[in-house]
Amino acid sequence: MSLTTQKTASGRRRFLNRAGATAGAAAIMNLIPAAVRSAAWAAGSDAPEKKEVKIGFIPLTDCSSVVMASVMEFDKKYGIKIVPSKEASWAAVRDKLVNGELDAAHVLYGLVYGVQMGIGGQKQDMAVLMNLNHNGQAITLSSKLHEKGVKDGASLKGLIDREKREYTFAHTFPTGTHAMWIYYWLAANGINPFADVKTITVPPPQMVANMRVGNMDGFCVGEPWNNRAIVDKIGFTVETTQSIWKNHPEKTLGATAEFVRKYPNSARAMTAAIIDAGRWIDSSLANRQKTAETVADKSYVNTDKEVILARMLGRYSNGIGRTWDDPNYMKFFNDGAVNFPYLSDGMWFMTQHRRWGLLKEEPDYLAVAKKVNRIDVYKDAAAAAKAAVPKDPMRTSKLIDGVVWDGKDPKKYAGTFKIKVA
Repeated sequence: MSLTTQKTASGRRRFLNRAGATAGAAAIMNLIPAAVRSAAWAAGSDAPEKKEVKIGFIPLTDCSSVVMASVMEFDKKYGIKIVPSKEASWAAVRDKLVNGELDAAHVLYGLVYGVQMGIGGQKQDMAVLMNLNHNGQAITLSSKLHEKGVKDGASLKGLIDREKREYTFAHTFPTGTHAMWIYYWLAANGINPFADVKTITVPPPQMVANMRVGNMDGFCVGEPWNNRAIVDKIGFTVETTQSIWKNHPEKTLGATAEFVRKYPNSARAMTAAIIDAGRWIDSSLANRQKTAETVADKSYVNTDKEVILARMLGRYSNGIGRTWDDPNYMKFFNDGAVNFPYLSDGMWFMTQHRRWGLLKEEPDYLAVAKKVNRIDVYKDAAAAAKAAVPKDPMRTSKLIDGVVWDGKDPKKYAGTFKIKVA
């Protein structure tokens, strides 16, 4: 057996072992009844009002289920055509959603809530139709920091305390997920992201170029741009976001509340198609390989397939000597657990917006989450796609600093952090 064949076989075994380990999750999930809805669908009484939907995306690996729903024609099954639209920045996605140029988007969880609360752009009622992925982002630090002895959060803290200068870290949008991950990680290591360092906003595809010319010391972004920095030998992965929060929420299928009101059947149909696509991606090593090859194209992410594929399969290298197989790699379905729009997930982003002073007053966390996270639409889509849904709209997680989030007392949670702005 050749070395290449051995590697492929080994990779397939690792993937199947990991997939088998998560299969038990289905035992705690409920398949919701679909017979009545399926009959109605067959009769055509709930056909999509809008047959073609334009869904914006940013060139990131986690746009994959939106892209594959279109490329593999999962959308056709539900009487709809998904047209992916490549966008330049999250600000552009926000603006085009709000003004109606886009019907929906692959979009940052925290961006949707920022617009809903009027802190990340013009205030408008928004909708999270589903979660697109868990895990798969990372924090990258520059090779120059590594040359000064930085290898983790503690050594970064030591350098910042020892060598006084302006340290700059980039995220992708002020209320977005990447901002919240890097703020949380810095604070967990005793670094105040608003007092001890400078933070800036940079679109994901521009991260590597900006680090190359010295515009930042570190950044948080989705793949493949963290791995790209390693391949280009300008940075290293100091932390994956799944090590900050295992199975954290990431991108959503977002739309305006007005779109869902006007086109409820279209909203359900595109959600169901993307559920199907995520399930297909997660179902085999071969499907992940095909997905990586597809989204690597210049029409989508525009990078080398290998840069995308390694971390899609959970094969990690941090760029400074450590390699590992990560069981908490980017997932798009995971027996339906990925896609359900948990109320507690939406509430968590508001607690962090409050923590960092973006929200000036305490919101009614649960009421806002119930309004934004359209569990009703999701359940209908899951029924059509024959996907399982969790029993509970809340979930419990322990983050990197040992603090547990369960959604039960968001006001108290937001106020308990030692490092905060609010």
